[in-house]
Amino acid sequence: MANRAGVHPDERRASRGSAGGLRPDEMGDRALDVIFIEALRVETVIGVYDWERRIRQPVVIDLEMGADVAPAAASDDVAEALDYKSVSKRVQQFVGESSFFLVETLAERIAALVLDEFSVPWVRVRLNKVGALRGAAGVGIVIERGRRDRARDDAPGGAADPR
Repeated sequence: MANRAGVHPDERRASRGSAGGLRPDEMGDRALDVIFIEALRVETVIGVYDWERRIRQPVVIDLEMGADVAPAAASDDVAEALDYKSVSKRVQQFVGESSFFLVETLAERIAALVLDEFSVPWVRVRLNKVGALRGAAGVGIVIERGRRDRARDDAPGGAADPR
């Protein structure tokens, strides 16, 4: 079935590669857009003290992910978009099942998961260990991984893709 533009979604995807986005040579100087998930709250085992190893504590996660949203916006086709519900569920599952001493380690592992499993070129993870310090709303870390300026070379349709 053709979309509103009169183009069948499979034909459109085939012309751009399996990632659904533009190839790097088609992107020109356009910067990546940012899709975010804010205040994802998950209970996990986190901390260095003995008492922390015996309980589950809340962490609040904010994610920002680089993506080229132009194809999804132009087609109004969810198949062209980053599935942020899947990202959210996967991060919740991973964090809920994990056990780390340091927020730094947990943040690194979340970033690697998002980059590897969802083929985004760039991610920013803000991890807040709520209630870790008396008198503070939270304490945590913000990390950025990947390249924000262009598509990932190893992603389908990226520069290393022979298509």
